[in-house]
Amino acid sequence: MFRHLAIAAAFAALSVAAPVRAADSPAAAKTLHALFDSEWERGLVESPENASYNGDNRFNDRWSDMGLDAIAKRQAEDRDALAKLRAIDRSALSADDQLNYDTFAWELEKSVERQKFHEYLQPISHQGGVQTADGIAEILPFRTVKDYRDWLARMAAIPTLVDQSIALMQAGVKAGNMPPKVLMERVPAQIAAQVVDDPAKSPFYRPFAHFSDDISAADRASLQADAQATIRDKVVPAYRKLQAYFNEEYLPKTRTSIAATDLPDGKAYYDFLARYYTTTDLTAAQIHEIGLKEVARIRGEMEKVKAETGFKGTMAEFFTYLRTDPKFFEKTPEALLERYRATAKRIDPELVKVFHVIPRQPYGVRPIPDNIAPDTTTAYYQPGATDGSRPGYYYVNLYKPETRPTWEMIPLTLHESVPGHHFQFARGLELPDAPMFRKTAYFVAYGEGWGLYAERLGYDMGLYDDPYDHMGQLAYDMWRAVRLVVDTGMHSQGWSRDRAIQYFMDNSPKTRQDVVNEIDRYIGTPGQALAYKIGQMKISELREKAARELGPKFDLRAYDDAVLETGSVPLDALERHIDGWIASQKGK
Repeated sequence: MFRHLAIAAAFAALSVAAPVRAADSPAAAKTLHALFDSEWERGLVESPENASYNGDNRFNDRWSDMGLDAIAKRQAEDRDALAKLRAIDRSALSADDQLNYDTFAWELEKSVERQKFHEYLQPISHQGGVQTADGIAEILPFRTVKDYRDWLARMAAIPTLVDQSIALMQAGVKAGNMPPKVLMERVPAQIAAQVVDDPAKSPFYRPFAHFSDDISAADRASLQADAQATIRDKVVPAYRKLQAYFNEEYLPKTRTSIAATDLPDGKAYYDFLARYYTTTDLTAAQIHEIGLKEVARIRGEMEKVKAETGFKGTMAEFFTYLRTDPKFFEKTPEALLERYRATAKRIDPELVKVFHVIPRQPYGVRPIPDNIAPDTTTAYYQPGATDGSRPGYYYVNLYKPETRPTWEMIPLTLHESVPGHHFQFARGLELPDAPMFRKTAYFVAYGEGWGLYAERLGYDMGLYDDPYDHMGQLAYDMWRAVRLVVDTGMHSQGWSRDRAIQYFMDNSPKTRQDVVNEIDRYIGTPGQALAYKIGQMKISELREKAARELGPKFDLRAYDDAVLETGSVPLDALERHIDGWIASQKGK
């Protein structure tokens, strides 16, 4: 999984190669690329957070306008952009630009289609919202006085952001568009972390605890004084207001059900999400069946590895052993972080076995911030800045080390850092002559499918020589297969949260802490988790096809490079590209 607060709003589209301007109609190509450029700029202006994550610091002093009028304006602009795209004569474009056109249209059409579901009426989730707005500081530069002044301006605007969030929640109550209570019960503790008596203990104050050498002593003192005053006079009072409204009025009205189908127009909403995230036309029932078959297949592989370890008990007993034996756990957060970093370093030199092309952008390993760690996933990836000013980061969860088994570290690191998400995003930024929306594109089935496929590349890299690490890979593969069953189960087949948790525990050795957080994630973000397995299965299927058709000519390194050279695209576009690649390899 990768974390990006604004990426879902970006218009992601990508050609399978560097675009070639049409020879037939340069005017059509010029109009198309002007639209691409103007929409990219609009995305940065309207989402300052998105700009910050992309390393564009022009708007670091502000937040997105989350007022109802601003949301309506952005939705109208999306519809207008789609109309402008459709006015361009597609037949006058080159083949590459036709693919650009089609993929851009796909994302714009989905953006317009989802407007009717009014997702903005749930502005707070258990994994993020105004209550965790301080988290963006993780990726801000803080090198100059202006960087700090920009952060002070953002802090001063928190009252407006809180008021807008409350207004959206009030509108959601009126419309009956409410999140599940079981998730919202996690939020009061997150809000409480922002309500501090000592401003220096506020999460917003962290950037002021350490300064670069370029900041003078006088400036440091002034900035710290202003920060404490802003937190005391604006930030904390705003969060007290949010706390009162959320705890006393909103939380009691949240719904007791968990299914997306219980929302207004909920069945259509979940059907849309399944199509959107998987970039396929698969139905929830079809995905559920795929999941059941994959669970059975992986279960058989687990039995073989259990026998290899010499464990004599049942699979359930083996899972308990993997969850509880002290030898599988580090004792402290510090030791756990060091183990993660050592795992990443172990992978790095093996990458040449499975790739010809290694991206230039570096990456680092960081702990997930303490204030969100209890309620978030095991790890996530944060892409680097588009201008190369910030590396990518692999964030790992150090909360409760006794729930973070070491046997999962290799597949997790392969997925989140290299050659998973870091390769995917870093290679995207290196696409030659591509407009920015192409370089930063993100389709979940491709992106997370690649991450899950990358876990399997550990076999080709010689990393699963220990049977417990092998079991870790199978556990992670099972995790994503289970998702197909429990996500569709809860949102389309009436499964309860407890039934989903138990099914997960019965089929995976992941610890209960992780399992509960995962199930709650699927409840809070319906359909997103379906994309991983569907994407992985397509990439693996295409690899098998290439190996079968090319025979001795098949080069795994060339295949992996070919998958990444498309950037992020819908799965049907990837398949067309790989079919073309296979044909070109045959001709060599």
